[in-house]
Amino acid sequence: MTTLSSPAAQIGTVVRAPKTGELIATHLRRQIVRGELRPGETLPAESQLMEQYGVSRPTLREAFRILEAESLISVRRGSRGGARVIAPDASVAARYVGLLLQIGGATINDVYEARMISEPPCARLLALNRTDDDLEKLTAVVDQLKAEVAAREPFIPDPHTWSRLTYRFHELILEGCGNKTMAIQGAVLQDIVATHLRTKIAQRDDNDTAERFQRVIRSYTKLISLVKAGNTAAAEKHWRTHMENAAQYLLKDDLKTKPVVDLFA
Repeated sequence: MTTLSSPAAQIGTVVRAPKTGELIATHLRRQIVRGELRPGETLPAESQLMEQYGVSRPTLREAFRILEAESLISVRRGSRGGARVIAPDASVAARYVGLLLQIGGATINDVYEARMISEPPCARLLALNRTDDDLEKLTAVVDQLKAEVAAREPFIPDPHTWSRLTYRFHELILEGCGNKTMAIQGAVLQDIVATHLRTKIAQRDDNDTAERFQRVIRSYTKLISLVKAGNTAAAEKHWRTHMENAAQYLLKDDLKTKPVVDLFA
């Protein structure tokens, strides 16, 4: 029997006890998070789990549905079926965070302000903690951007390709800074930021010249050189300046106050 207690609850407050299916899902989720159940591993047969937990098939399948909704397992029906553990994916969190930002009326400017607060210090940490692999990944993105510019004359960026590559550069800064929380934050905001950038590029204006996109590449290249040299203060300062300059382009006109929800309308 499970006993629930809450310090915030008052006498007379009705507290719903979790269903058995929810408790089983919690137990299995804990095993997945702790690595006791690894991605790719198949859970025991339903009959075995039913006996282990002392529950009926519908109750066990309720637990499976909860974990499926969280993208922690995939369930295959049939004689050769079963539940298989899958690696947690940041895109699941991204969907929920995106919905919360939309419901809360967050604007594109709000999202960008948060990034401007967090990313420059991450550039400093990247310069402190960088590895050869970090430098290779950052350089690979720059090489792909250069190839995009060289492939078209005059250069007109493909919104999907340019937004994917440029956001990947930002994402690598967060991933390489050594702070896992910041890396996940970057992944969570990826859809919003990339969608916004695609929208801006697709609009095109007089400032969308090949030189403007070349400046982006030069700025990325400079950051890589500062990170490689381990120049932490200069890396942070440069990336703050880069993002401030980018904001003048990205947050022009109605895009600055555009609610996040409008991006996905």
